[in-house]
Amino acid sequence: MTAAHSVDLRSDTVTRPDERMRQAMAQAIVGDDVYGEDPTVNELQEEAARLLGFEAGLFMPSGTMTNQVAIAVHTRRGEEVICPEGAHVYEWELGMMATFSGVVPRFVPAPRGIPDPEDVRRSVRRSVHQSPSGLIVLENTHNKAGGTVLPLEVIRGVRAVADTEGLPLHLDGARVMNAAAALNCEVREITARFDSVSLCLSKGLGAPVGSVLVGSRAFIQQAHRYRKMMGGGMRQAGVLAAAGLLALREGPARLGADHRRARRLAETLLQAGFEIDLDTVQTNMVYARIDRAEERVRAWAEAGVKANAIDERTVRFVLHHQVGDEDLEAAIRVLTA
Repeated sequence: MTAAHSVDLRSDTVTRPDERMRQAMAQAIVGDDVYGEDPTVNELQEEAARLLGFEAGLFMPSGTMTNQVAIAVHTRRGEEVICPEGAHVYEWELGMMATFSGVVPRFVPAPRGIPDPEDVRRSVRRSVHQSPSGLIVLENTHNKAGGTVLPLEVIRGVRAVADTEGLPLHLDGARVMNAAAALNCEVREITARFDSVSLCLSKGLGAPVGSVLVGSRAFIQQAHRYRKMMGGGMRQAGVLAAAGLLALREGPARLGADHRRARRLAETLLQAGFEIDLDTVQTNMVYARIDRAEERVRAWAEAGVKANAIDERTVRFVLHHQVGDEDLEAAIRVLTA
């Protein structure tokens, strides 16, 4: 195996559209989406909303934008957003909640990405001497915790807190289809208890670009304005939405294989001396601790296997549909050499 024919385990965002997806993009019927006139975008938004159990949807370039638009709609300036420690909306979205919406995070403990609903309740602020709580955000699967899945009972518990406290509840569901595959349930069993959900089409589902934000019609109407403010009006975006439709319809069926390969990789690396918490290997990610992580990642890349060094002792591997069984075994030979 050479670097020219490498196995890319850095993320599930690295997939490329195959010929069938490219044909769908090339043949897409388009219009001006800022005017609401792109039929392919409209079809994607409606289909995503139905699938997740909501009234309406809005297509955007990225999951960061869908999350931050949701925060903007749900909150007022000076409020706090309650979220689990390590949440993507804080760790990887460049302080946008503060910059754009004027709100700040309040973190709750989340061992393996799972907050205790009672800790969420304790985090609610009502005092005139503190920033009031404006929104609760959950993440499923939880990226930084290793792709872990929120149990349904935890979601129900946090929903009860949100109802009692009168707070909206948003789901960063970039990989919620992975969560549904891991739980062997319909995705709306997970999403039904949220006021809004962000779903990424370009991670495990395999589209080249885009995320969809879903919610009530009134919520999405407000979201349109914030999308435009952030520069998310994409005009003839049907060429992208066509790929998103194919990913939405066919991508979920492939996720179980990604999960199986991630487990195979984790167990093999553990036997080879990597430090891995197998309890966190629930979907398509493997977080491994090893000395000289960055140096090892550079050496693996030269040998044809790409991975991400998260810090000096942590490497993340992510499986996706363009890494088959033979690719995985080739990667394992390099990683364990």
